[in-house]
Amino acid sequence: MTALRPERESGAPYEEQPYGAPGAFSDSYVGGAPYEPYGGEPFAPPLDDETVALRIPEPPERMARGAPVSASEASSASSVTGSPSGGRAARRKAAKRRHGRHGGMAPESTSEAAPERGDRPLSRVEARRQARARKAGPGVIASRAIGEMFITTGVLMLLFVSYQLWWTNIRAHAQADKETSSLQDDWASGKRNPGTFTPGQGFAILHIPKLDVVVPVAEGINNKKVLDRGMVGHYAEGALKTAMPDARTGNFALAGHRNTHGEPFRYINRLTAGDPIVVETQDTYYVYKMASMLPVTSPSNVSVIDPVPAGSGFTAPGRYITLTTCTPEFTSKYRLIVWGKMVEERPRSKGKPDALVQ
Repeated sequence: MTALRPERESGAPYEEQPYGAPGAFSDSYVGGAPYEPYGGEPFAPPLDDETVALRIPEPPERMARGAPVSASEASSASSVTGSPSGGRAARRKAAKRRHGRHGGMAPESTSEAAPERGDRPLSRVEARRQARARKAGPGVIASRAIGEMFITTGVLMLLFVSYQLWWTNIRAHAQADKETSSLQDDWASGKRNPGTFTPGQGFAILHIPKLDVVVPVAEGINNKKVLDRGMVGHYAEGALKTAMPDARTGNFALAGHRNTHGEPFRYINRLTAGDPIVVETQDTYYVYKMASMLPVTSPSNVSVIDPVPAGSGFTAPGRYITLTTCTPEFTSKYRLIVWGKMVEERPRSKGKPDALVQ
């Protein structure tokens, strides 16, 4: 079908053109004004959501907030953002590209879309993604394990040090006090008699008034049976056997802990010449005066407990006492030696010696 067409300003008639071809109606302007056909009414294309007519685009913020938009607004927004402006099929393709193949949220938009989800339950894909995001990586797990290991090791070391420096002393003092009371009760009741004693058996009490030391003396120097129980031990076995206090000549040698387990000999390095050292037995008090000290010697130097101890300054047989312990403190690398010489033998029937009365 053909129709009349107005002439151009030059007077030349329009040539018939098919509807929709370039230059037909939509681009026929004179001086920027829309062309009016005969009849005086301006031409307006039919309003159809599927046309490609221009639309005023809605601000992107409105669409991001999830506000409802019409089909025409969505078409305009898609044309502004560069998305396909075709029909329904084109919009579906654009939506798939934005939201993923199966309609889920794209990984990069998960954090932005989370507030818009509202009360909508998570899909399986979203739940898996969130679980993976919350799951700690191998590096984090390893650092946590190392940290926990260091904390556990530190706690165990603290407990061990507390046990060694605090609890062993409390326990040893209790055991030593019990043994001292038992000795005194037995002496008072006459149950014990001087003579030969079995290893670990208490038979005397050592007093060092200057250091406020009162500790039982047991036979032998075994750690478990004697020293670790807070007592001091008498060298009485094998090649290390020494004399008893009642011997007419000889060296009464004792060993004790300097640290931990009651630490009875911790401060014997503070003794000076003339300080009294008293050994109390069932029948007698033996009073010695501190004579000399050897600050450091090898643990294998057994000559310090000889009948006439080497390095003590004694040159002839006599009645001596030797105290041995570890040095420096909290180690067992060397030995500290203190010697004394007997100055009084006092029967218990005469009362305590002056060294214990002051």
